Amino acid sequence: MAPPTPSERAGLRRNAVANQLLLAAATVLGVVVSILLAQIVDATLFLTGASTIFLGAVAAVLVPWDRLPRWTVGILPVLDVVAIAVMRESSPLAGLGVLWAFPAIWIGSVFGLWGVLVLTVVVASVMVHQAMAIDMQRFASSTFVLPFVVAALSTMAHFTARRTRAQRELLEKQSAELRRAVERARRQEDLVTEVLDAVDFGITRITPAGEFAVTNTAHAVLLDATDPFGAEMAVFAADGSTAIAPEASPLARARAGEVFEGELVWYGAPGEGRRALSITARRLPASDSGEAGGVVVSRDVTVEEQARRAREDLIASVSHELRTPLTSIIGYLELALDDDTIAEGTRDRLAVAERNASRLLELVADILAVSSTSREGIGVDLELRPADVSAIVRAAIESMAPRAADHGIRIETTGIDEVRALVDARRLRQVVDNLLSNAVKYIPRGGAVAVTVTTDVHSVLIAVADDGPGISPSEQARLFERFFRGDAVRKSSTHGSGLGLAISRDLVRAHGGEITVRTAPGEGATFTVRLPRESKETP
Repeated sequence: MAPPTPSERAGLRRNAVANQLLLAAATVLGVVVSILLAQIVDATLFLTGASTIFLGAVAAVLVPWDRLPRWTVGILPVLDVVAIAVMRESSPLAGLGVLWAFPAIWIGSVFGLWGVLVLTVVVASVMVHQAMAIDMQRFASSTFVLPFVVAALSTMAHFTARRTRAQRELLEKQSAELRRAVERARRQEDLVTEVLDAVDFGITRITPAGEFAVTNTAHAVLLDATDPFGAEMAVFAADGSTAIAPEASPLARARAGEVFEGELVWYGAPGEGRRALSITARRLPASDSGEAGGVVVSRDVTVEEQARRAREDLIASVSHELRTPLTSIIGYLELALDDDTIAEGTRDRLAVAERNASRLLELVADILAVSSTSREGIGVDLELRPADVSAIVRAAIESMAPRAADHGIRIETTGIDEVRALVDARRLRQVVDNLLSNAVKYIPRGGAVAVTVTTDVHSVLIAVADDGPGISPSEQARLFERFFRGDAVRKSSTHGSGLGLAISRDLVRAHGGEITVRTAPGEGATFTVRLPRESKETP
């Protein structure tokens, strides 16, 4: 048998105290009844047995059994068996043999089956001896039933105790495993907290009820909406001037369950001390309980936003300053080219100057368009009116035809259907011009460009497809980035600013549509503009 654990030792002491006190109480009742019914034959022997039981109860309370060897606990039930046998012999008619149930339960639970066997033999021997030696006790059914009952109680106590010990061991193992799991979780939580507090962007966990569960130091600093004087700071939209109500702030929307990406807000009124934050809110996967929370990530982008604003202001300022002299230069060059008296060589040189000046003016126009559609700018002002989309596309093709002929490229227009939609004709013409210009510019001589205009239930589709070299997968993801030009384009003699597709995408999205590309190396490219037939905005 394995040595008892400290908890088992404590349990042994408690059981010893409880068993002896109950036995003592039952003995008191038996003594009183025996005296009242005058059933005591030998008072001295009777009082000796009863006193032994009472002393055992006192010893059970006072002796630290949990500090003594396990076998010492068996002294008490052995003395109880002997004391009950003595009391039964001194009072044969009192029926005190039933008190053997108490030491039987104790012995069965502590000493197992061997204790049950020894106890059964001892009780049976005492019963047989007293039935043979004492005239007042004769062989009866109780002579055989009582040892069996004692053995049965002791056996039941043994199995109950063994089951209790097994459950206790299981609970202790589970408790130890739980403690280890809690300790691991605490260490992981401390590690996560240290990592989160070390980063310079804010992170907070939002419960399904909208409460903050985990927040790092950076989040508390970044989203502190009070100024140095403790006053509430105003919150503005991405343009820096449109005030946002507290219930419409990104944090309030995230607590309400809304999901958004890279929401830019400004804390503080225009002037010194304000800061720009890029805030992202996402939902977390549902747990086993079915509940799902969210996480909010905030990043200070004040420096980047200020630098970007300064760059765009500089670009816009320079572009505006360049546009006027360039327009004047082109005008005078055109007037000079209209003069029939100039020499042919001079005319050729003026034509070169006029083409380059026109290209420079187009570049300035692209830069101004990028500036006007920037995130912090005033956006794209559309003048939406019902228009013939096919007429807009045909006008763009007609304008591009001379350049396509110079490059030996044919433009196919058989797929253009008559379609009307609510659009800004000037802006849509700019989109088609960009797509056609790219197709003519970047496909080899002798190629073909197919332009189609179709419609479905809700949308107008404009497609410009070429049979050129196509676009590599590594460059497709960056096609619509501003100032991006592919490797093949940069290595060629073709000029371009890398702004055309970016501007086209912004204009199409301003209409509520989208522009996509389908391409592969060696298979050409197809750019498709999808526009709603009826815009949600009205002119």
